[in-house]
Amino acid sequence: MWLKPEEVLLKNALKLWVTEKSNDYFVLQRRRGYGEDSGGLTGLLVGTLDTVLDSTAKVAPFRILHQTPDSQVYWSIACGASLEEISQHWDWLQQNIIRTLSVFDSGEDITSFVQGKIRGLIAEEGTSAADEEDPERFREAVLRFERLFGLPQREKLVTYFSCSYWRGRVPNQGWIYLSTNFLCFYSYMLGTEVKLVYPWDEVSRLERTSSVLLAESIRVCVRGEDHFFSMLLRLQQTYLIMQQLADYAIVRFFDKETFNAEHPLANPLHITQRALEIHARNQSFRAFFRLPQEENLCEVHESFLWVPFSHVNTLGKICVSENYLCFASQDGSPCHLIIPLWEVFSVELPDRGSRALTVCLRGKRALRFSEVRDFERLAATIRRKCGTAGSPQHYISNPDEQGVMVGQSQAVSTEALMNVFHPHDAENLDPKMLKERMKEQSWQIHFTEYGRGTGMFCTKKTGDLIVRGVPETLRGELWMLFSGAVHDMTSHPGYYGRLLEECMGSSSLACDEIERDLHRSLPEHPAFQSDTGISALRRVLTAYAHRNPKIGYCQAMNILTSVLLLYAKEEEAFWLLVAVCERMLPDYFNRRIIGALVDQAVFEELIREHLTQLTEHMTDLSFFSSVSLSWFLTLFISVLPIESAVNVVDCFFYDGIKAILQLGLAVLDYNMDNLLCCHDDAEAVTVLNRFFDSVTNKDSPLPATVQQASATANDKSIQKVDISDLIKEAYEKYGDIRTEEVENMRKRNKLYVIQTLEDTTKQNVLRVVAQDVKFSAAQLDELYMLFKKQHFVSCYWSVCSPALQNHDPSLPYLDQYQLDQSQFSSLFNLLQPWTTHTHVRSLARSAFRLLDENGDGLVNFKEFMCSLDILYNRPFTEKLKFLFKMHLQPDSAEDGVIRKCPERGRAKVDLQEYLKQWQEDLQRREENIKDLPRIHQVQFIGLTKTLYGVFHGNEEEESLYRAVARVTSLLLRMEEVGRKLQESSPQKTPQSTPTSTSQANQQETAPSHSDITPTSTSRPSTPTSSPTGTSSPVLDTPTDTPSSPSAVRDGDWSFSFEQILASLLNEPSVVRFFERAIDTDSLIGHARKNQLKDAH
Repeated sequence: MWLKPEEVLLKNALKLWVTEKSNDYFVLQRRRGYGEDSGGLTGLLVGTLDTVLDSTAKVAPFRILHQTPDSQVYWSIACGASLEEISQHWDWLQQNIIRTLSVFDSGEDITSFVQGKIRGLIAEEGTSAADEEDPERFREAVLRFERLFGLPQREKLVTYFSCSYWRGRVPNQGWIYLSTNFLCFYSYMLGTEVKLVYPWDEVSRLERTSSVLLAESIRVCVRGEDHFFSMLLRLQQTYLIMQQLADYAIVRFFDKETFNAEHPLANPLHITQRALEIHARNQSFRAFFRLPQEENLCEVHESFLWVPFSHVNTLGKICVSENYLCFASQDGSPCHLIIPLWEVFSVELPDRGSRALTVCLRGKRALRFSEVRDFERLAATIRRKCGTAGSPQHYISNPDEQGVMVGQSQAVSTEALMNVFHPHDAENLDPKMLKERMKEQSWQIHFTEYGRGTGMFCTKKTGDLIVRGVPETLRGELWMLFSGAVHDMTSHPGYYGRLLEECMGSSSLACDEIERDLHRSLPEHPAFQSDTGISALRRVLTAYAHRNPKIGYCQAMNILTSVLLLYAKEEEAFWLLVAVCERMLPDYFNRRIIGALVDQAVFEELIREHLTQLTEHMTDLSFFSSVSLSWFLTLFISVLPIESAVNVVDCFFYDGIKAILQLGLAVLDYNMDNLLCCHDDAEAVTVLNRFFDSVTNKDSPLPATVQQASATANDKSIQKVDISDLIKEAYEKYGDIRTEEVENMRKRNKLYVIQTLEDTTKQNVLRVVAQDVKFSAAQLDELYMLFKKQHFVSCYWSVCSPALQNHDPSLPYLDQYQLDQSQFSSLFNLLQPWTTHTHVRSLARSAFRLLDENGDGLVNFKEFMCSLDILYNRPFTEKLKFLFKMHLQPDSAEDGVIRKCPERGRAKVDLQEYLKQWQEDLQRREENIKDLPRIHQVQFIGLTKTLYGVFHGNEEEESLYRAVARVTSLLLRMEEVGRKLQESSPQKTPQSTPTSTSQANQQETAPSHSDITPTSTSRPSTPTSSPTGTSSPVLDTPTDTPSSPSAVRDGDWSFSFEQILASLLNEPSVVRFFERAIDTDSLIGHARKNQLKDAH
């Protein structure tokens, strides 16, 4: 165990201890009397003392000391009761600490670092237990977390670990805090404080790494900057939690099309370390056994299973969920099976001595498990679940039944299209058919030995049969079994029929897209040249679009579904499509094809690892990502003839995406020499296209009318490649790629892919906005990140945030991130260049109403930046016009209500409406100040209040207040004169108006408070508010300001923008205030620092 570092004197201790291992910084010692030399006199004496002493005074027989070469002082840091225990600590020090200590300049720094690290390890050893057994300890960590980082109390701390953070070449020992939305680190060592706070939604890379200096560390990349955390006692556990939190943030904020509101971690306020671990365990369990999403792992038991076909006991684990009993071997022999609990009719305990139990299944089968530690509990669990897991009464069509099943509303095909258009001929003695029958016989033998259906043992022999090719007659059945679609269909009886009834007669964008692509799906195949195949394809695609409206319909789904319908019944094809889209190829079939891009990145990694020669020749591997996209989206169906592509689909349903990656590597390897001779991408594409044209399936029993052999199939000068040989080569060369490794690479690359898409969005938005504003590129970048973060801040602690619900990646770039009124107000108040304390809310609210021209309750980045550009960079006239227009906006009872349709991005684009809006935007740019409406009494009072608020706290506050008072007095006098002229007799000429105006101008020089209204004489107060805080009467009593009886009674006076502008231009202090330079970088820094504090 690790010990709190204490100083040890070795002057006399060497007689009691023997050094076993040592280096420059650590010494491993064994106490005399233990081990090989225990027979000596000294050893006997020491051993006797240790024996007679009470337990509290006994000394552990092994210990580790820390020292530095320039010091005679030793520090005890670990002890152990056995050599094995102390060796684990020694090995950890060797792997994580030794190489690090070389970066320090002095022995004192080394000792300080080691002591801090050991204290952190001691605290961490009890962290996980403390959370469960000592809530007070975790509460202290929460309070420390809140105090150190200043995050809102709603931010939930998940866990924390002791670690070192590397800044340059020097490690900083401290604590890493992992919360729901943030990665935080704090360290205070050697007089230096290090504090980091990074949101998970900005993490673009998260991976385990090692280097010469760092043994093993976690690399976190945030906005292009790398951060390394090392010396973690439980590095893998820490990494997995970080990976889950980052993935959770990415899916929740960016990948809306796949985020499930019923996700077990959907509520960010309820996420705990235990919840994350349970969720990860359930995900791994479902993925391995291909079970429905409703299944969760309930119990795990280690045991031996008697395998009848090999007559041995196989070591493995029993996994029990709500409806399934599963077993997976762990002794190196691939063997697993899945038993639906409704197939179990009894559980027996034949031999308690060997802790065995026998599970009896329907069909006279039995499974014998032995050496189960808690076998009685397992037996009770299975018996209990057998009673609750009733057998689903799912409709299974009779093989002798005709082609369609007539439901309540629509005819559903109950035959695979291949059986309808190419029925199996048992009397055909063609060599290809004979070989097909041999395959069938091989599978029948396999079924006899290993079982058939959901209870079949899946072993290495099963995989070998898949690689050789699946018989045409068994393809649909085996696809259903290996994909797990059979479990989905069995647990949802009648679901497909209900979907068809619900979506019958419905119309949507997805339906229109489906109709457009129906006749493009395998058009050469007879099945899709008839109404039977087209109708079945339409029903399956429409039903899925109705089931999963987030995906709806995407191109490539029609190609895949048409192949599924050839070999599976219609309902089976639907569930196969569900398995592919939602489980086996997640995120593939959406508008951004994120899943396919992730697998492209995985493919690039594998190319670098396995095809180094190709990597050296082509430094940029993005070419392979673009050319192989269709391989992944259509499982090679779009590039290979159908008779060859189905063999690839066989492997895919058995091995998942691993099979596609292996085949992709085999294709590149096969064409390596030709690709190395290519000078550009076009030549490489030609090489690969020629190769795919040469791929055939010499054993395919399909007739020539069904096969899709290329035009070069009969060209004997072209060397043919048999698909079976290609698949076999792929498994032989790249079969060591493990599924777990692929899944880890997927998770690692998903962060990078989504952040790359986000960067693309940002660059496109900034390119558009930069044309209309005067901010620098760096300032625009910072402001965009602030705008985007403001969008997320409201989503961090809310399950149903309106901003999150209205974020749609399918919208145009500018509209992907938008702020509602509350979000806009918070960010606007942080960035606006004036210290308006009294009217800050009303100012932001008015600005929002002005910018929200379409009335949807949302403002995008371009609209927001145009407002900031006016306030920061535009001349006085533009700023005044903006304030003027803000106060023209009428108040609305629906302020803050989002009226945007969530499906706006999915609707058809109305080109006429788009052109009309574009024309209006052009006209708006040419707006003339003469076209602005007049501002009436209440609005003008609001404008005056805003000006007083804007000037508050300025060094020229007094003169600015007086200037506003003078301008207000002048404008009211002008209005009064104008009204008197209108009320005068018709005989008076309008030439008197300029004279009156001139007289008013002459009286402007010495204003008093009575000047605010021409006829008011009852206000002896001062004209302006003092710098000490006394407000102006205009500000204090806005409704009484125009005290002229006629003005108050009629309320019909108003001013034009030209009048206000002309009056204010005569006040140099006002012009100087609005024309002064704004420190943009300082305001951006202030906003960045206080954005999260504002969310408290």
